[in-house]
Amino acid sequence: MSPSPDPHADADSAAPVYMGLPHERVLRPRFWVAVALTLPVFVLAMGEMIPGVREILPPPRISGWLQLGLTTPVFFWCGAFFIRRWWKSIVERDTNMFTLTVTGTAAAYFYSVAVVLFGDHFPASLTSTDHGAALYFEAAAFITTIVLLGQVIEQRAHAHTDEAIRGLLDLAPKSAHRIDGDGQESDVPVDDVQAGDRLRVRPGENIPVDGEILEGQGDVDESMLTGEPEPVTKRKGDSLSAGTLNTTGSLVFRAERVGKDTLLAQIVRLVEEATESEAPIQRLADRVSTYFVPAVLAIAVGTFIAWSTLGPEPALVHGLINAVAVLIIACPCALGIATPVSLVTGIGRGAQVGVLVKDAAALERMQQAHTLLIDKTGTLTVGAPAVIAVKPANGYSADDLIRLAAAAESSSEHPLARAIVTAARDQGLKIPDATDFNAEAGSGITAHVEGRKISVGRAPADARLDDHPTATLVAIKIDDTDAGVIALADAIKDSTPDAITALQKLGLKIFMVTGDREAAAQAVAEKLGLDGYHAGVTPEHKQQLVRDHQKDDRGGVIFAGDGLNDAPALAAADIGIAMGTGTDVAMNSAGIVLVKGELTALVRAIHLSRATLRNIRQNLFFAFFYNGLGLPVAAGVFYPVFGWLLNPMLAGVAMSLSSISVVLNALRLRTEKLN
Repeated sequence: MSPSPDPHADADSAAPVYMGLPHERVLRPRFWVAVALTLPVFVLAMGEMIPGVREILPPPRISGWLQLGLTTPVFFWCGAFFIRRWWKSIVERDTNMFTLTVTGTAAAYFYSVAVVLFGDHFPASLTSTDHGAALYFEAAAFITTIVLLGQVIEQRAHAHTDEAIRGLLDLAPKSAHRIDGDGQESDVPVDDVQAGDRLRVRPGENIPVDGEILEGQGDVDESMLTGEPEPVTKRKGDSLSAGTLNTTGSLVFRAERVGKDTLLAQIVRLVEEATESEAPIQRLADRVSTYFVPAVLAIAVGTFIAWSTLGPEPALVHGLINAVAVLIIACPCALGIATPVSLVTGIGRGAQVGVLVKDAAALERMQQAHTLLIDKTGTLTVGAPAVIAVKPANGYSADDLIRLAAAAESSSEHPLARAIVTAARDQGLKIPDATDFNAEAGSGITAHVEGRKISVGRAPADARLDDHPTATLVAIKIDDTDAGVIALADAIKDSTPDAITALQKLGLKIFMVTGDREAAAQAVAEKLGLDGYHAGVTPEHKQQLVRDHQKDDRGGVIFAGDGLNDAPALAAADIGIAMGTGTDVAMNSAGIVLVKGELTALVRAIHLSRATLRNIRQNLFFAFFYNGLGLPVAAGVFYPVFGWLLNPMLAGVAMSLSSISVVLNALRLRTEKLN
């Protein structure tokens, strides 16, 4: 028969591990067992001070054996994960909070075991009560329980973030309406959907996979991805994301990204990577712990020696008690969790508002940066041509030009043609049918609409509009008569001006970096009131510009972009910001991704960064404050003057309260306003 598996190993493998400890659902049952066993230990140990209880207490010897029996599973089973971490810290010579916690509780436990087993043989100097040497089982059990409570709270905070993001996957339906080549519709499991399949989603249904609309129009609620409450109108050619809700209209779309490739699945992976990354401020806390723990161990040894040789009788008992108190109250639990719990909570908060943190270090560095380099196309602008002006001629109206040009261009897939068709639809114009469509390379297209010949082509090279000198002009002719021109350009996103203003108020100097020509770059920069711009820039030059600005801004440089040509700059920047609407290469090169691709999310990201770092600093203060205040009291420094001593159990309460206060403070980030 093969040996049975280790139940602890099963528990560990059955749930995610964070900071070396398993999921809170594994720790929680152990906590409740610890509570159930610790309460009677506490009553047995402190019963003599409780009226009405001392009369029913068992004799001291029986009480000692009962406390031993109750405390042993608390120490060895409920605190098993702590003991493992303690042993690992000893073997690897990497001291941490568990080094002190387990050392202190073990000292109290094994001393008490020795009293129960061999108390009759102890010297008189160790006898501190009428019943013999004192027992400290209640300290060992209580401290293990309270530390376990702190870890459950911390793990729950981590699990809440992880499970909240993973819960987004549940928004994607389990089945999809697939349309076959004959137009027949059938329901299939979403796992069977392949890229290229034609799918239908009806009003009130969630989108099963990512794709592009082929037929229909509807309003889609994307708030679960972007944090924006208003539904977005989707038409033919627009993209859909798995898990979003189709509120109106029946849509037929082509599946493009399925399974692990959907945006939802990518969000889960990004958050997982971010929660595992370590920020520089966390490494600072770890370095402090490396020196702090050995120093505390030395203080504990010095306390024991001083009290054992100079303290009042029973000197050895006082030495042991005070040494254990030092170990317990100085336990750097709060220091160890001050940074991670804030980062995990902050990352989760960011995901709720469309800010995906891939690298925790980027979140930290962002609050120090004063320079923002930003790509133009697709970041400041829409990234596709749009109609920005219409100038009719010879008695035709602007509506006539747009309506007739859209009819003629309705069969064309050219970006300028699609922009004109979109403009007509956005203005609510009825697009008539076109016949005799003909496209001539380099000359444009012709078609017959409402009995008239419509010609659409590029305007002469010297044609221009004074109000839009950098726009692309499309000339319209009706029955070979000039009817006017339509100006198209890569329009600035509606949200960009307000976002630029908000970013500048936050203290950022903003420079646009683009491969576009000088005139176009200057026009955008002036319109947005940027601090400067760089035009005609190659991908390699973008990276060099980042390095040049880094020399001037020691606080750090942010680069925001969305394209393949931005990847080198995103990787070189102190903080790379990718638009979620951009290329995969850009997103893989960045430390932070803005899901919707709007700069307003960058404003939220900076607020998030500053709030998270402020929270971490508060947590570090709490950690050092408790330790700094409690250490001299625990060591008995004030005993000669004030007679102050600290029982190990009270030291455990103070230590654990510091950890709990840190966690509760970090959880405030979940409701932080980011605007």
